[in-house]
Amino acid sequence: MALTAVQVKGVKPAEKAYKLYDGGGLILLVQPTGSKYWRYRYSYAGKEKLLALGVYPDLSLADARGMHSEARKLLAKGTDPGEAKRASKAAKLVLSANSFELVAREWHTKNLRNWKQSNADKLLNLFQNDVFPWLGKRPIGEINAPELLATIRRIESRGVLETAHRARSLCGQIFRYAVATGRAERDPSADIRGALPPVKHKHHASITDPVKIGKLLRDIEGYTGTFIVRCAFKLSPLVFLRAGELRHAEWCEFDLDKAEWRIADGRMKKDGVHIVPLATQAVAILREIHPLTGSGRYVFPSAISTLKPMSENAVRAALRSLGYTNDDMTPHGFRSMASTLLNEQGFNADVIEIQLAHIERNAIRAAYNYAQYLPERRRMMQHWADYLDGLKAGANVITLRA
Repeated sequence: MALTAVQVKGVKPAEKAYKLYDGGGLILLVQPTGSKYWRYRYSYAGKEKLLALGVYPDLSLADARGMHSEARKLLAKGTDPGEAKRASKAAKLVLSANSFELVAREWHTKNLRNWKQSNADKLLNLFQNDVFPWLGKRPIGEINAPELLATIRRIESRGVLETAHRARSLCGQIFRYAVATGRAERDPSADIRGALPPVKHKHHASITDPVKIGKLLRDIEGYTGTFIVRCAFKLSPLVFLRAGELRHAEWCEFDLDKAEWRIADGRMKKDGVHIVPLATQAVAILREIHPLTGSGRYVFPSAISTLKPMSENAVRAALRSLGYTNDDMTPHGFRSMASTLLNEQGFNADVIEIQLAHIERNAIRAAYNYAQYLPERRRMMQHWADYLDGLKAGANVITLRA
């Protein structure tokens, strides 16, 4: 006679364990401690076997009957339900051993040699803060597109859309690595491409009107902040560098007698050694500050500690103190200024792009590219410094095409 839910709930323990039968081999084993276990008794290949289904009340009578029914179907197809359960458990253990976080960290370690340490750290921080808390423990092969999108949308909701796009792209690389190494069957990040709104890139504000450039240069000349910031400020329009590359300048990189600044591989956004030919005006600025900071590591050390470079916002703050807003001019804008006007003046576009360090250096051409077009670049840098001097003096400078 089949069991009832009321009967199962009310059954009492005895001195010895005993069994209640629901039919078809489904058994409720009642222990003297009062614990109740669901078991399925069956025969396979001539041997009697017992399959553990679960514990009451975590597994109700209805749920136990459902599992019992599935086990009987497997048996009818010639499959041992016990072996099927063991195989499923083993598969889950394999999946848990290949969690998203474990695979992501493995991928990160294998790619470390391709990244600057600072970029590698930023990438890992992104995963630790925005991805691992929600996906880290999940088997990578079980993560689906809606689950991934929910994680990416949490990043988007903070107002950092570009970071959300980057997280989606990086997750895609990890999923593809998992596919290649047999830990996943597909990359769900492909299914959410287009689910995020596009990033609207805001261009760095720059001044390209020669008359306004002249005024800016005169304002810089009159800047009354600290001497270190003043020198960095004056050097900014002469060297075409990103603000971070300028503020991390080290004296060991300079040969002032050769009027050359060689920035070592790993310091630039692009890989490879980067040469900055120095105009006479740039050399003069560096010789002026050398007595103050030349005995230390950094050309432009921090006001707090000479062991650290100048603040990343020092030149930006100097611009603001002169009345230039973020919509008028940025430190990065000195690069756009030079690129725009030198292209207009007819200089070779490749020479300009190499000096801006926009051109990628691959392993084959790196040894050649770092010095490519160097004579032309020297002439261009001196021309640019002379041109800026003319604008600063208020001259109506008309430059013939190079």
